[in-house]
Amino acid sequence: MAKDKIAYVCSNCGQESAKWIGKCPSCGQWNTFKEIRIANDTGQMAARSAAGAVRNARNIANSSQARRLRDIETKEEPRIDMHDAELNRVLGGGLVRGSLVLLGGEPGIGKSTLTLQTVLTLDDRKILYVSGEESASQLKMRAERLERGNLPSHVGGNLSVGGNLQSPTHDNLLILCETSLESIFAHIKEEKPELVIIDSIQTISTEAAESSAGSVTQVRECAAALLRFAKASGTPVILIGHINKEGSLAGPKILEHIVDTVLQFEGDQHYMYRILRSIKNRFGSTSEMGIYEMQSNGLRQVSNPSELLLTDGHDDLSGIAISSAIEGVRPFLVETQALVSTAAYGTPQRTTTGFDQRRLNMLLAVLEKRVGFKLIQKDVFVNIAGGFRVTDLAMDLSVIAAVLSSNVDTPIEKGWCMAGEVGLSGEVRPVARIEQRIAEAEKLGFTHMIVPKNNLQGLDTRRFHIQLIAVRKVEEALRALFG
Repeated sequence: MAKDKIAYVCSNCGQESAKWIGKCPSCGQWNTFKEIRIANDTGQMAARSAAGAVRNARNIANSSQARRLRDIETKEEPRIDMHDAELNRVLGGGLVRGSLVLLGGEPGIGKSTLTLQTVLTLDDRKILYVSGEESASQLKMRAERLERGNLPSHVGGNLSVGGNLQSPTHDNLLILCETSLESIFAHIKEEKPELVIIDSIQTISTEAAESSAGSVTQVRECAAALLRFAKASGTPVILIGHINKEGSLAGPKILEHIVDTVLQFEGDQHYMYRILRSIKNRFGSTSEMGIYEMQSNGLRQVSNPSELLLTDGHDDLSGIAISSAIEGVRPFLVETQALVSTAAYGTPQRTTTGFDQRRLNMLLAVLEKRVGFKLIQKDVFVNIAGGFRVTDLAMDLSVIAAVLSSNVDTPIEKGWCMAGEVGLSGEVRPVARIEQRIAEAEKLGFTHMIVPKNNLQGLDTRRFHIQLIAVRKVEEALRALFG
């Protein structure tokens, strides 16, 4: 009997190796390589593989041919409206037919809640919801709770258990509690749904692999089979995947090379906000972001996050600065908080929440070298309010302003906000899409805004009612704020 071929795959990044390695050369993580069986040359699997190879070779010979790029015709693919503005934005305008989408996140973050409350609004499409974690009665209770919450008024009725939901508004939503991939495909062939939900991919297993459900082999084989189904039939498939902080579970990282779109659902469970980010998207931008508010009856879309991120009643508090940031195509104002105190244990601490710590170290060095404020013996803590993680470089100016405000214990006047990238020489560099940032600040009632001077070249400032203070260096911005 021939032995199976063995390979090793990093569960964190998907790097493959012929032998076990302690440290992954791709992502640098330790003890993440898992053993997988990639071939079985005996019995029925060998015959199945041989037959598949012959069939694939015949198909290639008959149908595939090289074509000139100019001869290939393209057409605009219609997208499926998910009836969720935040989800549509992150997907790039809706769900593409025949696409394989992975929704990943830590356990308990709200992935199943987001998916279920979305499909409950799609009354015009036949949907198969495959659950490998919850029973049908549990899904019914969750759906009833969501219907009593934030769903539109036209979605109502009572749900019933057992396959087809008998409510008039949910006749096209089918619930299947199954973990066998072969059984799932049998139901798909019988029902012919327009959308398939798999919750979650870690619970699904196939007979083609001998390992247990949730292993790297099972996850890869099941995802590859679902991808072939999606591309062949044009039916979109949404996979839900779990990850943990150690990356030891076969989650989205191992599937990134297979799926078309990877959506990351993140947020601290101690905060009420949830952020949906696009990590990979073959049909749209990867810089988009959707914001939800977790409530007792489900997730509520946050169409204007600026009003929720800004705290009232801090006019006389130091260490707070407002910045106009952009994530994707959406501008919003975010509150930057800083605390500067004397180092109590000799070694100064530099701690950030929602902001890059290395970027903070660079800004503190600029503040000390170019402006002359000595912070070498001070603890500096920076926090982005609301539990958000912002990567926009236009936050630099507000971070420096908040740090200096806390250091001199002088609050920034109400009605002031800012946007600008700070360079190593202390210059304030221009930022992208300054008009949208200014319009957002003006809409929320701000009266003064500090912007890079180069951004005002060719900009018609007469149509803005907010007063714009153009600066070239950090010193000019700090002088405008503190005199």
